[in-house]
Amino acid sequence: MEPAGPPDRRREFAEEARSERPDLARLCLLIGAVADPSVTEEDLQRAEIELDRLAGLVPYATRVTGDWAGELAALLGRREGFEGVPADYQRLESSLLHEVLRRRRGLPILLSVVWMEVARRAGAPVYGLGLPGHFVVGFGDPAELNLADPFAGGRPLTGADAELLVASATGESLDRSMLRPADPGAIVLRILNNIRAWAAPRPERSDVALWAVELSLLLPSHPARLRYERAELLVRRGDFLTGAVEMEAYARVMDAVDPDAAVTIRRRAQAARARLN
Repeated sequence: MEPAGPPDRRREFAEEARSERPDLARLCLLIGAVADPSVTEEDLQRAEIELDRLAGLVPYATRVTGDWAGELAALLGRREGFEGVPADYQRLESSLLHEVLRRRRGLPILLSVVWMEVARRAGAPVYGLGLPGHFVVGFGDPAELNLADPFAGGRPLTGADAELLVASATGESLDRSMLRPADPGAIVLRILNNIRAWAAPRPERSDVALWAVELSLLLPSHPARLRYERAELLVRRGDFLTGAVEMEAYARVMDAVDPDAAVTIRRRAQAARARLN
């Protein structure tokens, strides 16, 4: 019998993302495995075990008292030290779940994933809330706005606090549509968007931008423009022919939506092909 080859993490990611009930933790861990091919299945299992361990530390009485936000702040924020600092925005590890579990540091959305996965395992009615510019967690009925900010160690948030977060990020007022719980696909897409944003000002890390775009394209729902972004990245990385072919395919899509943009895209595809000579 031939030895098994390395696991196809992208295929696993696509299958999990398109399953009936996607596993948020597994999707986030697979992102980390794509980011770092040296990550083994044992590493991923250890991360899952750590989430299970943390969930086991949530007092059982919380199921009666219902003070999930308070107990998780005491456990994850104060006891275990999960929180964020501004410098975390400059580290790719802050968007990788296995690293966040190891370092106890991360972006708001990854710290929120830790909270959500621990709370879910402990039996809490938890959800993620993707406010513009800052991801937080909520408990119970979303209409009651029982919110906490894992990036701040679990600081409780009132409705006024949420409005302030939105105003500081966008300059606009809080809209009720912003208070809809985020599903796993939306959360993962936002994580991948953060990774792309991290890579954008770092031309030497175009490899990171490329795999983040390619994973985004495997999600059941994603912006169509990501296809063009992938084509641009391929050209930037020297794969002129594949990039040009994908630009031309995207131009055909744009013909019915924005003919002028389609013309511009075809010109860029032609320029990419010219670089083959």
